[in-house]
Amino acid sequence: MNALRDDYAGGFDPTLGLESFSRQTLAELGREYLLHGHLQDRVGLPLVFFAHGEDAMTDLSIEEWMGASPIYSERMQRALGFVGRDVGTVFRNLQFDIGAPHQFMDFQFRLDSPDYGEFWLAHCGALMDVEPAGEERVRTMCHDIEDPTFDATAAATHPRMKMRPIHRPPRVPTGRFPHCRWKIFLDDEGEANVPHANLAILRASKAAALTIPRPAQDGEPGGRVDYSGDFDPVFQFEDLSHSALVLVLREVALQSHLLARAFHLSAEQRWGAEAATALSTEQWEGISALTAGRLRRVLGIEGEGAEAIAKLFQMHPTFRPRSYCDFRVTLPTPQSVRLELFASPAFEESDELSWFAGLKAAEHPALDAIAHAGNPRARCLPVAPQGAALFAWEVTVDAAAQPAAEPRSLALGRISKGAEFVFERRHLART
Repeated sequence: MNALRDDYAGGFDPTLGLESFSRQTLAELGREYLLHGHLQDRVGLPLVFFAHGEDAMTDLSIEEWMGASPIYSERMQRALGFVGRDVGTVFRNLQFDIGAPHQFMDFQFRLDSPDYGEFWLAHCGALMDVEPAGEERVRTMCHDIEDPTFDATAAATHPRMKMRPIHRPPRVPTGRFPHCRWKIFLDDEGEANVPHANLAILRASKAAALTIPRPAQDGEPGGRVDYSGDFDPVFQFEDLSHSALVLVLREVALQSHLLARAFHLSAEQRWGAEAATALSTEQWEGISALTAGRLRRVLGIEGEGAEAIAKLFQMHPTFRPRSYCDFRVTLPTPQSVRLELFASPAFEESDELSWFAGLKAAEHPALDAIAHAGNPRARCLPVAPQGAALFAWEVTVDAAAQPAAEPRSLALGRISKGAEFVFERRHLART
């Protein structure tokens, strides 16, 4: 086996993929990719709030999660071999959901039987973000949004699976711990969950039906090759095998795209294509910048030259999985980065709902945002594509240029405590 990387120090390698990293580093990237998908709403929803008000923000939030969550929940069940119709299956889904990034949304579980269990949040980063805004905002998130979206996620396992609060915020007494506690149970006599109409639209996409390959072999020994068998209430990414981790990271990156499509769809249904594209583009800009900054730390990417910028583009979840988005990064000169996009399912969707639909042979704020995370004096300009490439850009650093100002979208993302959240490793990897 080839030696695996624990970071991305040293030179840029255009052939480097997720499978080039060690299990430990992949586990750390897994937590980052989950948080990336979670925080894209911390950019997108405030944009909706400022443009259209709180009611619109609430309704769109519900619709996007009801549209995307059942799709990616079912996908992860198949990918890791835990398809089922019991409470343990729902709990497994929550352990791989961008709505529940590890530790920031610190879910703890107790499985009593196949038909009943409870979970509680020892730390709810979302609550920490909204609690300073007052009880009304807390009720919007913890009641109005969670009631329908939790049941939609549970229904991906069984249409009569229910999630109901035992207690939840606003916290009484003040500072109550855990932040909330829920029961989940199979209600055989209750009404079946009614899927949102947008779910069928999103299921028809190339993204929803995408086949994501798993590496043919493990890059290093150890870990679970899937998640069949017993539910593990203290599961962490370190417990998976190398090939399983690579597959999970690819699926988690796709979750982000599915949620972005659901966000765009709901916005377009309300305010039309032009307004939805504007919201989606600014959302992509903000989360691109925020995640690029976090990747610097977790991968040990140093410097502000072309190599550092190339590494950020190469490892960014926005352009994964590669089976959905054929994206290539090269260094044609020591001072320039070339970005190229090729024909792939991302460009074969029958609609304009994806982030990629907004890419043209022109400058783009999301590309600028990643480049500026590498160096605020970087410029990302379109260039003529070569060979089979659809689009191409060149990134260079102009030392004489004024540093780019932080965009509004990034400033909104930074409001969340997730922007600076620090993960920890909680137990030794299981072999």
